[in-house]
Amino acid sequence: MKKTIPVIGMACSACSATVEKKLNSLKGVASATVSLPSRSALVDFNPDEITLQELKTEINTIGFDLVIEEGRSAEEIEKRSYTLLKRKTLLSWVFSLGVMAASMHWIDVGNASNSNQVAMLIALANMLCCGRQFYVSAWKQLLHGSANMDTLVALSTMIAFLFSVFNTFWGEMVWGSRGIVWHTYFDASVMIITFVLTGRLLEEKAKDGTASSIRQMMGMAPKTAHIVNGEDIEEVPISTIEVGDLLEVRTGEKVPVDGEVVWAESFMKADAAYIDESMITGEPNPAEKKQGDHVLAGTIPNQGKLRMRARQIGEDTALAQIIRMVQEAQGSKAPVQRIVDKAALVFVPIVSVISLITFFVWWSIGGSAYLPQAILSAIAVLVIACPCAMGLATPTALMVGIGKAAEQQILIKDATALERLHKIDVLVTDKTGTLTIPNRNIDFTKADELSLEARETLKPNARKAMEMLQNSGVEVYMMSGDKEEAARYWAKKAGIKHYQSKVLPQDKENLVRRLQAEGKRVAMVGDGINDTQALALADVSIAIGKGTDVAMDVAQVTLMGDDLLTLPNALLLSRRTVRMIWQNLFWAFIYNLVCIPLAAGLLYAFGVHWQITPSWASALMAFSSVSVVLNSLRLKYMK
Repeated sequence: MKKTIPVIGMACSACSATVEKKLNSLKGVASATVSLPSRSALVDFNPDEITLQELKTEINTIGFDLVIEEGRSAEEIEKRSYTLLKRKTLLSWVFSLGVMAASMHWIDVGNASNSNQVAMLIALANMLCCGRQFYVSAWKQLLHGSANMDTLVALSTMIAFLFSVFNTFWGEMVWGSRGIVWHTYFDASVMIITFVLTGRLLEEKAKDGTASSIRQMMGMAPKTAHIVNGEDIEEVPISTIEVGDLLEVRTGEKVPVDGEVVWAESFMKADAAYIDESMITGEPNPAEKKQGDHVLAGTIPNQGKLRMRARQIGEDTALAQIIRMVQEAQGSKAPVQRIVDKAALVFVPIVSVISLITFFVWWSIGGSAYLPQAILSAIAVLVIACPCAMGLATPTALMVGIGKAAEQQILIKDATALERLHKIDVLVTDKTGTLTIPNRNIDFTKADELSLEARETLKPNARKAMEMLQNSGVEVYMMSGDKEEAARYWAKKAGIKHYQSKVLPQDKENLVRRLQAEGKRVAMVGDGINDTQALALADVSIAIGKGTDVAMDVAQVTLMGDDLLTLPNALLLSRRTVRMIWQNLFWAFIYNLVCIPLAAGLLYAFGVHWQITPSWASALMAFSSVSVVLNSLRLKYMK
């Protein structure tokens, strides 16, 4: 069984890597990939060896949760979590203002000792009310020998708080008696929590846009249907529809399930209705539907009405399968992401070591007099380090890219296909059914232009699509089982230089194999059973949505309509998505490379008495994560 399961409690790439590692270690789990942006796990498991409840129990032990209960909507949980996060963030800002008011004597609380004690109580309240999740998560991670972003936040705020408590009650006795100026840093502990929560709030809001494509597709499914019972027509919830039910669909309503037309009428034809299928196929013109024709859930009659017999319902409809395919693709991982996940698992321990080194370097330089500086520098290093930005760099770009592709009627099965597509050197394409539309006045005895045009027609924008591909540096080869004259004619018509005629399925496979042996990366596009050998061998396999189910099962990418401009569009989208991934990774790594030394106080070595404080470190850390998500969202608005 393969299932996408919502995961609750993940905040950074170390979290998702920990959940993924745990799932893959369980007996009965064949494979599992966890996506941070979609907050979900794609788990391939044997239900006879491990149940969903057992998966949930195991994940609970490391501080996270799986949503497996019937009727418990992941979307509703996310909304509640977002509302709770918003309340915590607002409350934390109130506590921050309270600590500042006490520390800076904006309010009269008596002497300095009183103001420190008031700030201590406010900081403690903030840690318990708004930051409790960090400490609970860090403790559970510690029990299992792992660490994540919550560990860094918990460590830094606890150190700042405890050092400040020590100074509040014993600072004058320990430091003042030696002539050392001492301070409390309750504002740092409060502001770290406040900025981290603010960053997560902004991040959640921004990431909400990355899932908009899925929500739009889910919105295509209607909530109710009109069921025909004898002479009565009743509106019922979609969940009550069963296979074989007779349904009526009127102009402007959505087809509730996949089914077969038993009767149709419109003002144009007495025996046909016209349905807008553009959201599924991308075809701009309404499709004529008569008795015996198949109709798909989510499509809309814009002329006439019809009655239909339900054939596929619920998760079996074409729309549900498309949504599931896109969700699984968005949850899958590109090869580069697996490298980042491995780095994320060791990132927090490495940062902790750097923080300790920072502390001991400062202490060794100035001894007890430099202890406050040593502690603040170590805290700043803990806070500024951000595995979140690295973890979000790849999956957010992939989520937006795959969602954008779905909007363009390009269905991508996994992230590997999207990443590979941008490297393609050669496209091998079938002719009939892929480049051309066949089933008109076939005359195999003639090969003149008139008879060839009668037999088949070039698909919309086929020549333009082939020219765009070749202009972008992709060689195009057309393979056809047709005669030499026909193959030559259609290759010329489509603007393709390389072609072969009278080919068998093995010949297509041999061409792909030969091109790969020459060091080229090959994409194969086809629509029939005779293309499956070559599709299975190609670096990227592309099927035409109106082709056979076998071809679509083998293919990594499916083009839903007949407009072949989706081919160069898919290539362009892949290139832009991969470029966005590398942009995100570059800035995420540069951020840590630059900011960690600045937080440690490296500039002091060059005579510049400035460094990033813990409060600013938390603000910059939050900004880095949000900036990665916002950068990925630019893909949504690219043409």
